[in-house]
Amino acid sequence: MGAQMAVGPRSANAGRKGPSDFTIRPMGDGESDVLGRVFYDAVRHGSARAYSKEQREAWAWTQPDDANWAARLGEQSTVVAEADGRAIGFMTLNLETGYLDLAFVLAEAQGTGVADALYLVLEGRARAAGLTRLTSDASHLAKPFFLRHGWVLLGTRSAERSGVALQNWQMEKQLERGA
Repeated sequence: MGAQMAVGPRSANAGRKGPSDFTIRPMGDGESDVLGRVFYDAVRHGSARAYSKEQREAWAWTQPDDANWAARLGEQSTVVAEADGRAIGFMTLNLETGYLDLAFVLAEAQGTGVADALYLVLEGRARAAGLTRLTSDASHLAKPFFLRHGWVLLGTRSAERSGVALQNWQMEKQLERGA
């Protein structure tokens, strides 16, 4: 798959708690359960400032660890941020359609550059694959992140999870050739 990328301390994150050194690497075989725990923590704890308890419980009512979750991760280009031997975040991109499906970082590592590093690796893979457009359905927390990376809003919609409405934003980024 891809090479690992070591990321060192970032002065912009000085004073923030969280990892100062982490590595970006491809998802390993049998790692879907670990990434399910990252997803669960990110939704249940890391999104508390943007979503109610009811919304977070509907979004992640349990930790995903089944064959469907493993297949979803395995069918995409999935990169993992690792610090001190454990996964602290991951992101997925379908290299055929350009759809960025999942982007989750442990609550303790949010705001420390982990998501930026994951994203830059996937955008590089998208460019290498010849994609000219990326799309995503962004959460409240992902929307400003994507905007910072040059994405634009296309619209808003409401997704229902366990009878609870969750708003998200349809977004895209046009990739310039040779950039």
